[in-house]
Amino acid sequence: MPIEASEVAIAGRSEKRLTRSRSGTTTVPPPTPSRALKKPATKPMRTSRTGNRPIVRSVPSEDVLARLAGDPQRAAILLDVDGTLAPIVPRPEDARVPDDAKRELSRLATSYGLVACISGRTGEDARRLVQVEGVRYVGTHGLELEPEAERWRVPIHEFAATVDWPVEDKGLSVSFHYREAADEEAALEYLEGVAERARVAGLVPRFGRKVLELRPPVQADKGTAVRRLLAESGLGRALYAGDNTTDLDAFGALEGLELGVRVAVSSDEAPAELVRSADVIVGSPQELLGLLRRL
Repeated sequence: MPIEASEVAIAGRSEKRLTRSRSGTTTVPPPTPSRALKKPATKPMRTSRTGNRPIVRSVPSEDVLARLAGDPQRAAILLDVDGTLAPIVPRPEDARVPDDAKRELSRLATSYGLVACISGRTGEDARRLVQVEGVRYVGTHGLELEPEAERWRVPIHEFAATVDWPVEDKGLSVSFHYREAADEEAALEYLEGVAERARVAGLVPRFGRKVLELRPPVQADKGTAVRRLLAESGLGRALYAGDNTTDLDAFGALEGLELGVRVAVSSDEAPAELVRSADVIVGSPQELLGLLRRL
């Protein structure tokens, strides 16, 4: 039985896990889909498999969540959206953030120094999905905060037009999903070829949870977004929660803070490195909601 979020133990970096995880490589590929896709593509991805039970870590010291909640005006709550607040669904346009999660975000936004959603979606799309006032929305993995990314908008879309695959247009980036591909192996093989062509064209390909994203060659990621948001807000304490490879950049941005709490939302598709790097691990967006209620 999965443990309740209220029972999740908080971890220190050097502590041993109470439950072991087995990590392997999940190969996620696809052939030409029979209908338009809207989900992200993935290269063979390191995963952490724990069945229905999330990985738990413990630490015999003070509860870092209590420390964070003890002075909320000095802290930021930073969250990914898909797979973190909203459960993963076959088609991204069908995703939704549960109403109880929206209520928690609204409550947190009234007490914390900053509450922000940092998404692979556009900021406008993330706002539409979350629908909570008082929350800051940053889209396209932080690219929207970088003015130099704008000049790559046309080249990226010109390249995408040469790819025989349904495309998700994110403005400053594009994504090719293969979650619904009839043959994932063939799909992944095809998209790996697309990724290589994109590199030659000067673009930056990045695989995620069953998606290939093409980005401009601009130094921007969820980590740069986290640093900028914290600097603008003058905050030295933060919690970041995410479920995917791109969230590792945000984890890294918490280094050196007075207090940084890294939360991994684990699943069979979660990168093993994300799980290893986390201070707290929950097994689903619903368990993350239980954690947020403690803040």
